Amino acid sequence: MTPDNSELWFLPLGGCGEIGMNLNLFGHDGHWLMVDCGVTFEQGERGNRVQMPDPDFIAQHCDKLVGLLATHAHQDHIGAIHLLWQHFKCPIYATQFTAHVVQTKLRREGCAAPVIVVDQNAVQQLGPFSVHWLPITHSTAETSALLIDTPAGSILHTADWKVDHAPVVGKAFDDEAWRSLGSRSIDAIVCDSTNATQAGHSVSEADLMPGLAQAIANAPARVVVACFASNIARLQTIGDLARSSGRHLAVLGRSLNDMIASAKACGYLQENFNVVHAHDIGYLPPHEVLIIATGSQGESAAALNRLAQGIHPELELEPYDRVIFSSKTIPGNELAIEQLVSALRSRTVEVIDHSNTQLPIHASGHPCVEELAQMYRWVDSSLAIPVHGEPQHLRANAEVAKQCGIAQRLVGENGDLFRIRPTPSIYRNAVRTGRLELLSNGRLQPV
Repeated sequence: MTPDNSELWFLPLGGCGEIGMNLNLFGHDGHWLMVDCGVTFEQGERGNRVQMPDPDFIAQHCDKLVGLLATHAHQDHIGAIHLLWQHFKCPIYATQFTAHVVQTKLRREGCAAPVIVVDQNAVQQLGPFSVHWLPITHSTAETSALLIDTPAGSILHTADWKVDHAPVVGKAFDDEAWRSLGSRSIDAIVCDSTNATQAGHSVSEADLMPGLAQAIANAPARVVVACFASNIARLQTIGDLARSSGRHLAVLGRSLNDMIASAKACGYLQENFNVVHAHDIGYLPPHEVLIIATGSQGESAAALNRLAQGIHPELELEPYDRVIFSSKTIPGNELAIEQLVSALRSRTVEVIDHSNTQLPIHASGHPCVEELAQMYRWVDSSLAIPVHGEPQHLRANAEVAKQCGIAQRLVGENGDLFRIRPTPSIYRNAVRTGRLELLSNGRLQPV
């Protein structure tokens, strides 16, 4: 199955009809371009199981694969690169921060994949694909949408995004830059659907400061904030609050330390982010301690779960300590989080999350209905392809596109071939898809 020079195709192997493990392929004139290569985490009896898309189709066509573009540094977009790259053996392209995160993982795992750093507004020619990297706001630094041009037509791949004019870290959303895309001839927009069922507009990162400040300021003892490690803006906000509240800042969790190292290497977290060593926090007065910890999704091996079980090597939580969940629940993690919260409360630790605070303490990185509608009005495309969501999210996204006058919407799932040019259509179940699971011995096994 190979596209000719009159055809432009989109083929998702992961992340379409589900949230997580994104792997997208774009095809034209006998060549393929890959965008993202991520993992997902499934709950099992032995804790989180790491799974990723089965790359068999593109592995069979790897001689025609011109590159892998990593849009941002979330694990559901980059977490499988070191595990699957041997099947592709193509160059990896990413902006500075994402590239640093990817390279750190590759070095640790002994993978020799080449990573090429691109500017945030770079234009590249990769085989028959001309790729324009477009900065867009999300819940991590240097997220990029991609405008992919070919002689047959063009596609805007939004990646994960939101409209945030005050993102705390990185460039603000540039309305004029996105409005200007309306003058371009764009055949299809492949668009994030995660919050397509949510009315209104997402909360800005800057709007979290009052809620987090209130939750920290009136705490009588230690405060532990659980958040996603890659949300550099959230880390900066917590660092700022540590300084303003007179608390010592500490970090628990390897992924957090890795992300902080990458952020500082790329010029982020330069102010108000001096951390004390984890060995020292147990000796400091509790009311002077503010900790950032991994494990907001109930991961069994993460720092927060170890604290809840009383088995963390650096610290034991005590009564009246406070844990703040500055995160949302990823679908599928409800039971693990419920068990984590129960374990914390059994230690007389106070737990604060979105359900028992009036001010926002977490902001989603994905667009709600108002933002989706704005994007569809700005980008005058004749075709919308919803991705990055479960079926109900994809259908809701398609409905927003319809209400905004997008003439055609194609809703499908992994393995469906979306023919964009010359005539938009879907070839259902065009290729076999599936999942691979990472075993404890490091091998991959079909699920």
